[in-house]
Amino acid sequence: MTDSTSAAPARIRGVLFDRDETIAFTDPGVYREAATWAAGHYGLDPRAVGQALQAQWAAQEDPAQVGGWWGLRTETDEVAYWQTYGQQLAQRFGVPESEIGAMLDHWPYQNYMKPVPGARAVLSELRARGVKVGVLSNTLPSIGATLEAMNLADVVDVAIASCTLGVHKPEPGAFVQAAELMELPVEAILFIDDKRENVEAARRVGMQAEVIDLKGEQPEAIHSLNAVLERV
Repeated sequence: MTDSTSAAPARIRGVLFDRDETIAFTDPGVYREAATWAAGHYGLDPRAVGQALQAQWAAQEDPAQVGGWWGLRTETDEVAYWQTYGQQLAQRFGVPESEIGAMLDHWPYQNYMKPVPGARAVLSELRARGVKVGVLSNTLPSIGATLEAMNLADVVDVAIASCTLGVHKPEPGAFVQAAELMELPVEAILFIDDKRENVEAARRVGMQAEVIDLKGEQPEAIHSLNAVLERV
């Protein structure tokens, strides 16, 4: 681990990005599109459908939620998870479980996500400079599917879903295992995340790390992905 008080920072050989609100965002417009589709397909009110969709996903974000995604480890586990998710969503909609599969097929999880403008260019430039690009996200095992949907998979060297590690940010093990998977020492990695607690945790294990705030509300944070290039 590098002692920043007595030595210059190590040369950055890899950049490890968070996914959500860092290189990607959930597009509320897609929620509206999905709600409109479901309303027409099932004969429901679009606003009620939209509220049900967001309520259903919010319930899964609670680590204590029984059957939530935090306990998943493999993509096979995730298949069973989405089956249960569909059953619960059917109950919220008040439609037969046999009918909900059409919506999950038409609007899979990855379709709700969009890349942050300029993400592909920045990740491509990092790799052109010989810098490894990683993604570490507290998310489901199928992180690769979201990167594929956003046309970013081919500019990411290592994509890591915390579920597959069995440990989630900001726990130290998430960062240590990510560094091992990137095949780099922690001090040679720059970690970028929108959550300060994750950035502070990364620093504690020896990574260089910066908070990113794409809304420009935190003056001490970086405010664009282009700023990452200035630090490499």
